[in-house]
Amino acid sequence: MFENILRYRSARYFWWSLALVLVCVGIYVTHGRAEPPNGGTWQGYTLGTVGALLIVWLTWLGVRKRRYGGGVGSVQGWTSAHVYLGTACLVIGSLHSALQFGWNVHTLAYVLMCLVIFSGFFGLYVYVNYPRVLSDNRLGGNRESLFGELFELNERGLALARRCSVQVQQAVNSAIERTVVGGGVWAQLSGADHSRIETEPGKLIPHPDQQLAIDTIASLIPRSEKAQEVVALEELLSVLCRRQTILRRLRHDIRMQGWLQVWLYVHVPVTIALIGALIVHIVTTFFYW
Repeated sequence: MFENILRYRSARYFWWSLALVLVCVGIYVTHGRAEPPNGGTWQGYTLGTVGALLIVWLTWLGVRKRRYGGGVGSVQGWTSAHVYLGTACLVIGSLHSALQFGWNVHTLAYVLMCLVIFSGFFGLYVYVNYPRVLSDNRLGGNRESLFGELFELNERGLALARRCSVQVQQAVNSAIERTVVGGGVWAQLSGADHSRIETEPGKLIPHPDQQLAIDTIASLIPRSEKAQEVVALEELLSVLCRRQTILRRLRHDIRMQGWLQVWLYVHVPVTIALIGALIVHIVTTFFYW
């Protein structure tokens, strides 16, 4: 996917973007000594116009991606152009402003543009790397199959626990009943485990990664005096270890899927804010400068 986007048709849009940047740099260096570079010169207006048109075009990709079968060009091509021309926009916007900033709407528009571009870089990284990580983590399956196996392991673990002592039943029941997968936004993005376990009546403690339940069952195996219970405990230990692996995969899956989505909750609103700030920037420039 990475190669298909960035090397689309021999990196056509990289060369287009490079040529555009070189032309804009050429315009910028034509500033004379009489007036220092700024957005109010004819060079500044030209660079600002190019940058504004680029921003509007780049915003259109969000619409184009939802019309896969229509329009001109492929989504892959548009995405490649989006990446390279978006990067070029960072250079052109900097040339337009001549890096002169203040507490005004003009600087706000520049800051929002930078936020949009750098969040786009993060989005590119996420979409290039995370789908492959998700596929590897799911072993070619899907999240529903992981939850299905977890449910089967829970049922099997509870059934095995009933063949053991009361202590084992309480530990296994508490571990399974108080297992937490997912949760709030931060819990999903961080993969944090907020599971708990009851060690004594009314006493709940954190139970990250289900390790305490596994250690408890493992410690009981050499102390058990009944052969049948030893067999049940060993099988139960195997079930709990497999359950631990599935829970790790689920939390990793939720975390990766969350990062695939969350960057859009930054990129899209900031893009809308950028368009608004850009309009105000243009209006105030032509009417009050």
